[in-house]
Amino acid sequence: QVQLVESGGGLVQTGGSLRLSCAASGDTFSRYAMGWFRQAPGKEREFVAAISWGGGTTYYADSVKGRFTISRDNAKNTVYLQMNSLKPEDTAVYYCAAQYWSSTAADSLTRSYQYAYWGQGTQVTVSS
Repeated sequence: QVQLVESGGGLVQTGGSLRLSCAASGDTFSRYAMGWFRQAPGKEREFVAAISWGGGTTYYADSVKGRFTISRDNAKNTVYLQMNSLKPEDTAVYYCAAQYWSSTAADSLTRSYQYAYWGQGTQVTVSS
């Protein structure tokens, strides 16, 4: 099984940028589809972005489309989330998640229950 560790969170002003990283270990990273989810205080965890195991398919939540970009480097066992034009409503704990040998269908990559492996989360705070 795979272990995941997120990094790159922090405090940023509205309009700023952050890049989150999620380092994987313990298994062959290229066999896993990867997703980013977030959870704000008092709210349910929500889908942010996902990328297929080969990197050829990506999905984004409507709220982040055009501002966030998910990518992966299988040689470095790492998935990234580049976040630009950040807004206060992006404030949340961001989690990366892994799904083994998933399909590329949206129902597989955008649903949190499809992911068996999760990181501990990294806090992103956007000040207004």
